Amino acid sequence: MGDGRVSVSLAELMAQRARVVKAAMPTIESHALRHGQQASRLYGRGMDYAESRAYQPGDDVRRLDWRLTARSGKLHTKLFQEEREGRLLILLDTHASMRFGTRVRFKSVQAARAAAIAAWYAVRAGERVGVMAFGEGERLLRPKAGPRGALAVCGALAEWDAIPLQGRDEALSEALMRANRLLHGASRVLLISDGLSCDEPAAKGRLLDLARRARVSVLIVADALELALAPAGSYPLEHDGERREVVLQAERQRSEFQRSLGAGQVRLSAMAQGLGLACRSIDTVADPLDAITALLGANKSALSRAAR
Repeated sequence: MGDGRVSVSLAELMAQRARVVKAAMPTIESHALRHGQQASRLYGRGMDYAESRAYQPGDDVRRLDWRLTARSGKLHTKLFQEEREGRLLILLDTHASMRFGTRVRFKSVQAARAAAIAAWYAVRAGERVGVMAFGEGERLLRPKAGPRGALAVCGALAEWDAIPLQGRDEALSEALMRANRLLHGASRVLLISDGLSCDEPAAKGRLLDLARRARVSVLIVADALELALAPAGSYPLEHDGERREVVLQAERQRSEFQRSLGAGQVRLSAMAQGLGLACRSIDTVADPLDAITALLGANKSALSRAAR
């Protein structure tokens, strides 16, 4: 079931729904009504397949339905309609570096909490939501609509977190390239990572490609030791059952330790802001709700001013 500290708690992820319901939804320009009463912006204009019919003179030959044509022996054309339902794709970092934390919970648990809040927020706004994990494995839950979509995301987050680490590594650029292939009409993308897999300049180019097709936001999850100098003292660290003690006394020693741990979040933050993407950072103690509602609900100019 997960304890919510070093492992993801499915019950906690599901409970985020009640908190999101109480969160204020922004007033957003509407192009089309979604499920229920919530109206929201049509981000990106994709085309969804509607049906096929017999070919008529003047039809675009690029829209021919070759499978139906082959089966029937007569030319058929695909008809498309404008996509009216937004889709959010969450890109979740599952590298081993995420299973680390010195305050309250692991970064991996905090990232799952943020992803669950994003899922509940998206379906409340009438969007489909899906999640793609990168790092420890190539896992994908395609976007689904309504509360069942958010529940599916919560279930996937808990299930993936329970899989033992296998020592795999996937550079951020590779994950972004895979996300570009899997986008399938997603109008918004939320990247949640600690940044340690950020491989510039390759990742920057891939992120720019993704931003040309969808509205991209970045949430950086960091530990307290990655964000500020650790107080002088001894720190017990455990990895793969092996326990060691790191002694940090001199300011220079503590500064080098902090720079080493926090290099990833610095790189990712600089890259996101350099591309003009909405970006927020949270530690493992913070409540992700404010950061998620800001990233998914506020306008881009406001986010640029608020980015940390």
